[in-house]
Amino acid sequence: MRHDRGVRETDPDLLIDFEDVALRRGGNTLVGPISWKVELDERWVILGPNGAGKTSLMRMAAAETHPSSGSAFLLGEPVGRTEVRELTTRIGVTSALLGERIPEREIVSDLVISAGYAVLGRWKETYDDVDRDQALEMLESMGAEHLADRTFGTLSEGERKRVLVARALMINPELLLLDEPAAGLDLGGREELVARLAVLAADPDAPATVLVTHHVEEIPIGFTHAMLLKEGLVVAQGLIEDVITAENLSSAFSQSIALDKADGRFFARRARAAGGHRRRAE
Repeated sequence: MRHDRGVRETDPDLLIDFEDVALRRGGNTLVGPISWKVELDERWVILGPNGAGKTSLMRMAAAETHPSSGSAFLLGEPVGRTEVRELTTRIGVTSALLGERIPEREIVSDLVISAGYAVLGRWKETYDDVDRDQALEMLESMGAEHLADRTFGTLSEGERKRVLVARALMINPELLLLDEPAAGLDLGGREELVARLAVLAADPDAPATVLVTHHVEEIPIGFTHAMLLKEGLVVAQGLIEDVITAENLSSAFSQSIALDKADGRFFARRARAAGGHRRRAE
């Protein structure tokens, strides 16, 4: 990564501190340039259409890939000048790709515990009672403690997603990154997960959280900030009430969007065209 102005200082309360960061591959810019700061007690949601750059931004936030340009700090450390393991052991991550790599026969409790050893799939590790107690606590926080002795392959999609969040929490992360955790869930599974994430968001001891989604309906109550992306660039970012508006959503998704809010949750739909056809009263 190129540092045009050398290594700058960063605020120790900033867990993500990106300044003019961009990611390019094969001559194409996937995301950026973006400036973005996440503080200790913030809960962020990132929205945008397919191809907007959400996953690319999350991969940089997870220290899985380095920016092509700009200045990036994670957890107060300069990216590219810090041992990757120093960062990844402090960041909890869930993603569809991670779920696909888990062996079907993996015991759920072992899957959660193994996060603390930075491995995926138990081999010859020996886990003690304190590990198992903590794993059960994390599963309980996601309403999944009853799944501890099940194998991953027997779980429903909703159960898998909650177990993966419990695994991400196992390391007591300073930063929690949730990449489309509700993708593929039915209505019941989505609502169960969103409710659990709302409880987590309300916990003052919970880590700073960034959640990626395509749908405003998946934003848990208690999230404080939002970013809207389109074609790799920021449409709007800041306090959630300022960013999640019909105007901004319409710009990001390139169509007229109507937005409602009820009981602290957002709901969006395509806006009805003015003068559209109406059913004639009989």
